[in-house]
Amino acid sequence: RAMGKTAVLLSGGVDSAVALALLKKAGQEVHAFYIKVWLQEEMSFLGECPWEQDVKKAQAVCRFLGVPFQVISLQTEYWEKVIEASLQQIQLGKTPNPDMLCNSLIKFKAFQDVLNKGKAETADAEYQHTASGHYARLEQRESEILLKTASDPIKDQTYFLAQLSAEQLRQCVFPIGHLVKAEVRALASIMNLPNAQSPESQGLCFLGKMNFRHFIAFHLGERRGKIIEQSSGDILGGHKGHWFYTIGQRQGLGLSSGPWHVKAKNVEENLVFVSRRGEETKPYEKHISLAKPHWISKTAPRLKEFMRVKLRYSPESLKCRLHSKAKPDSKHEYFVELCESNENADLGAAPGQYAVFYDHDVCCGSALIL
Repeated sequence: RAMGKTAVLLSGGVDSAVALALLKKAGQEVHAFYIKVWLQEEMSFLGECPWEQDVKKAQAVCRFLGVPFQVISLQTEYWEKVIEASLQQIQLGKTPNPDMLCNSLIKFKAFQDVLNKGKAETADAEYQHTASGHYARLEQRESEILLKTASDPIKDQTYFLAQLSAEQLRQCVFPIGHLVKAEVRALASIMNLPNAQSPESQGLCFLGKMNFRHFIAFHLGERRGKIIEQSSGDILGGHKGHWFYTIGQRQGLGLSSGPWHVKAKNVEENLVFVSRRGEETKPYEKHISLAKPHWISKTAPRLKEFMRVKLRYSPESLKCRLHSKAKPDSKHEYFVELCESNENADLGAAPGQYAVFYDHDVCCGSALIL
């Protein structure tokens, strides 16, 4: 269908390249953009952030397809809305989700603002839609826009889009949401795209192309503390700051006789509590407090009805029921009751992350884990 002028976000990876090629092949008027977010000049000591390589790949795809291309700098917006906000939460012992902030505040908000204000070189006419290589589907049902899971359950990215509003989603296009990854790779080869054989794109430099521990250490420093076994109270080792750890973390603990995972943190005393499977004081958290609910349809799901929830980005979801706050003076607005357990649930819910709710294949929205 004709969509008017469409801005396509390119990362340099194969997913967004195939999304662009499919829209071009369908006869859509498309302009491609690369969003530059990283302050490379200021943070170069952290390691090379090869955004230039990503730009070159994106440029090659656009030359091949005959599509206009432009780099849009949103470094200030990204720093203020994503980096600073994430650092504040990490310092408080939370586990923020920069991906979700980037999607809702940068890719599908600040970027749109730039286009609509005519700041982009190619913004000679209004863009009706913004397309990306996200694995997700959209369906218009009467007056509602539904965010639906992708055909590829492993690659499905609705979790990271669960903070978008219905208004934002109405402007979105996800051309590869009906495909599985193998089909996307095959299409890239068939269409002879220059980056058809490129390895998986890791997205933003902040998220995938630098040493995250070094980044945290630079901004928050180090502070020695103890790693304690939760069930016995025994001191198992030391650490350099609770902010380097997140609930459920299994890697990088440096402990023997494992496997261990992080079960809790004491921010004031800088303590990290760990547990071994089968030795937890309680097998898994059945009730999890939530705040700041965001429902895509602006209508909360029916309370106490069964649905599915993801407590972290994973192909797996858990059967659950949503409840309103138990007491009038309670700080949480909802709590989710888990009706089943699995390995992810047993590792615990990380405060600061999001619980994302599903009604079959429809993503209903999300709420902040307290």
